[in-house]
Amino acid sequence: IAESITSALSLGNGVCSVLDMDTDEEVLYSMHAFSPASGLSYSSLEPHDFSFNSPSGMCPSCNGMGKINEFNLDLVIDPEKSIAEDCCSVGSSYATVRYGNIADNLANIYHFSVNTPWKKLSEEARQIFLYGTKKKWTRMHFYNATTGATWSDHVHWRGMLYEAHSRFAEAKSESYKQKMKKLMTEQACPECHGERLRPYPAATLLAGKRIAQISALTVQECASFFDNLDLTPSEKLISDELLKEIRQRLKFLLEVGLHYLTLERTAPTLSGGEAQRVRLASQIGCGLVGITYVLDEPSIGLHPRDNQKLIHTLKHLRDMGNTVIVVEHDEETIWEADRIVDFGPGPGSRGGEILVNGDLAELLECKRSLTSDYLTGRRTIPIPKKRRKPTSKTIEILGAAHHNLQNVNVKFPIGLFIAVTGVSGSGKSSLISEILFPALARHLHRYEGSVGVHKELKGIDNIDKVISIDQSPIGRNPRSNSATYIKLFDEIRDLFTQLPESQARGYKPGRFSFNVKEGSCPQCEGMGMIKIDMDFMEDAWVDCPLCKTKRFDHETLSVLFKGKNIHDILEMEVIEALEFFTNIPSIRHKLETLQKVGMDYIKLGQSSTTLSGGEAQRIKLAKELVRPATGNTLYIFDEPTTGLHFHDIKLLLDVLHELVVRGNTVLVIEHNMDVVKTADWI
Repeated sequence: IAESITSALSLGNGVCSVLDMDTDEEVLYSMHAFSPASGLSYSSLEPHDFSFNSPSGMCPSCNGMGKINEFNLDLVIDPEKSIAEDCCSVGSSYATVRYGNIADNLANIYHFSVNTPWKKLSEEARQIFLYGTKKKWTRMHFYNATTGATWSDHVHWRGMLYEAHSRFAEAKSESYKQKMKKLMTEQACPECHGERLRPYPAATLLAGKRIAQISALTVQECASFFDNLDLTPSEKLISDELLKEIRQRLKFLLEVGLHYLTLERTAPTLSGGEAQRVRLASQIGCGLVGITYVLDEPSIGLHPRDNQKLIHTLKHLRDMGNTVIVVEHDEETIWEADRIVDFGPGPGSRGGEILVNGDLAELLECKRSLTSDYLTGRRTIPIPKKRRKPTSKTIEILGAAHHNLQNVNVKFPIGLFIAVTGVSGSGKSSLISEILFPALARHLHRYEGSVGVHKELKGIDNIDKVISIDQSPIGRNPRSNSATYIKLFDEIRDLFTQLPESQARGYKPGRFSFNVKEGSCPQCEGMGMIKIDMDFMEDAWVDCPLCKTKRFDHETLSVLFKGKNIHDILEMEVIEALEFFTNIPSIRHKLETLQKVGMDYIKLGQSSTTLSGGEAQRIKLAKELVRPATGNTLYIFDEPTTGLHFHDIKLLLDVLHELVVRGNTVLVIEHNMDVVKTADWI
């Protein structure tokens, strides 16, 4: 029999029939999972069929992204109008011969009327009009009322939205594209429903779950799923090694405190600390020895509860025979380190020394170290003796259900310092950064970005402005600096313009800007350096031979104020400039503000690209403090203490509380307990 079956399958290219002589029943057997009922066959699945990055696995509609930019039906459909009245604003007009006839033909075939208002149309009619028919070709009859001509044609109707997308893709006009983008929102792909895979591999089940459902689990839930997997003896034999590997990798992710991340979470949405900890988990799995690992603040975004897990993982890497160097401000990490290198004594030009290079005891004995002062309690961030009381004014979010928020209602009192805290992944950023800020910004500042899922936002009238201050750079161009960002340089240029020598020469404020051709060095165009193209290597920068890095021409530099030219002033530190400009109130006010936010060590002309995230954030804060106080502004900060030393946190808190004293509301998403303990409302 085996030989006969083999011969039959060979002759039938993998398909054969077996006839039962007693019952005359014929049964079809196929090596290709062929079904005679549907006429479809299914090839055996390979690992790449389950990858949304592989052409054989990815959904062809969204190219494995799971999301598409689709027109928002609330914005493009007028429910009061009918198809004949052009209810779809992005669709072609019913008045045209082609689209008018197509709509009439669809109405006849699928039994609906083009004169029925959209809100009364059946769901089937709406789907056909917007998304097309299942049949590839539909025979339609056309009639031109102007010429009286009639004809028939086969039409592949893919829907009005498909036609609109085609026009959008082919459009040359940038203004048309911008107009259309405003009508679009990111939505789940209608073909794969966000699963990112083709229907055949996506339908495969493991213990009743599809691969997309397993990917949607958190690391904690996924570890539990694989630990409790009930398999038959033969399945266990096949999967034993694979399961061991899966469980091991999930265990590593749990050890670095990433239990709350879902497996499908995309890399760009991870914070710097989370991305580092994912890489750290992969390194533990490698089991390498004799490696030096350098980590830059891996505790970013980590709740204190999970900090010990991270420290345990770092120690595990050390015990395997590796060296682990961690750049960190976190107190627990410093206590646990075998060796501590402490830099100081101050920031910027006042630092650059190694104060301690030894164990914890040496650090604690060092009297020059600010780190030591805070660790020993010689300096502290005090708990406020008195806290502000909430008033009746609030902002209230109702029915917040974005990401993992469980349909929550929450009130925020106005005029207080509010801390939003909780374990990593509990929904803090979803509530504040993806619902509260965009919803308020849309109402108050015509913000056009997406807003997270919620029912209603109350109390918007209690504030007149909302500002989110993050740690993104204040400028990506080497020409920008903190003095230009807070408009301090404008005041200095105006001062130089009013000097008798400038008046005599007819110099305007632009003369004292290195961004303007007039006044800047003609050779380096105000950069102070010249770029040398090195062909296949990275470009080299050399000092400008004409201005010697001073950025201005000789005539501009010859104008002096109190013996200093414009370049000398840009080279001053804030603390030095404060003394120099002490008699000019407008300039002194802005310099005092920079000092207040702890930035008195930077040079006025220091390029903004050289500032750290924490420094950039404090410059933004200074800009807000310089503005006339109107009160009624809501300031939102997402983990503002990232990258800050204990002493910097103290300075930051002083500034945040000053904003509240001015009548504003400050809302901080934070894990740092030194910040949370000073809040009026948590």
